[in-house]
Amino acid sequence: MNLVIDWDVSAQLIEGWSTPNLYGLLFVTGLILGYLVIQRMFKREGVPEDQLDKLVLYVVLATIIGARLGHVFFYGPYWDTTLANGYIEEGYFSHPLSIFKVWEGGLASHGGAIAILLALILYTRRVSKKPLMWILDRIVAPIAIAACFIRLGNLVNHEIVGDPTSLPWAFSFKQYYNADLKAYDPTPRHPAQLYEALSYIALFFVLMFLYWKKQAWKRPGILFGTFLIGLFGARFFIEFVKLGQAARDSDMIINTGQMLSIPFVIAGVVILIRGLKKKPIEKP
Repeated sequence: MNLVIDWDVSAQLIEGWSTPNLYGLLFVTGLILGYLVIQRMFKREGVPEDQLDKLVLYVVLATIIGARLGHVFFYGPYWDTTLANGYIEEGYFSHPLSIFKVWEGGLASHGGAIAILLALILYTRRVSKKPLMWILDRIVAPIAIAACFIRLGNLVNHEIVGDPTSLPWAFSFKQYYNADLKAYDPTPRHPAQLYEALSYIALFFVLMFLYWKKQAWKRPGILFGTFLIGLFGARFFIEFVKLGQAARDSDMIINTGQMLSIPFVIAGVVILIRGLKKKPIEKP
């Protein structure tokens, strides 16, 4: 007899209302925790509070806009398509207003990462006037904790599920709608969202340890490089037990999420090696 975790949690906070929902609450909680983490860093280093306020604005907007557009362009169907079973899969370009329905889920970490990087480049030029790596080293721990809560939001939304499995910790997602079957599919699956959430919270504690205990900020690039390797490395391997999010993934050796993760991991290795070779600085 296989042990299965019946997962029938509803994202609704108020019955019959799509918003507010538990997904949005977890999303906001992650952002708040991230804010508190970097607030403590800035306070320790004597950074003016107005710079923190502007940083929050830049990062929050980049996270939401970038992650949403990343999902639309990397994973979502562009136009309505008719599947083999006759089910019509709605495309974002056929229904453009659906792009703004972030509360329904559908955020891509790769799109968020690219948008945040661009936002931080703009932030360093207009606000902080510090080297780009300075803010990158300090923003990664807050991003890791926020990413953990976003994945927990995916868990309560019954989305981004894993492949079928008979492992004892398999989740039966009662509210997972399988578009191929055109029906709700409670087949026991890997809780891929939980795997990622646990990976990201572990990465968060590693980054905090490196910053506070090992003073890794003295060698610019160590924290950022570690983050890229840890987050996107975990994403790459977890994708092996996760359903592909793009329609083309079923015909590929590695899926879209893995292909998008590889450049980030390579960049992380290069940045980390360079950071380890640098002489320590005395002041943050």
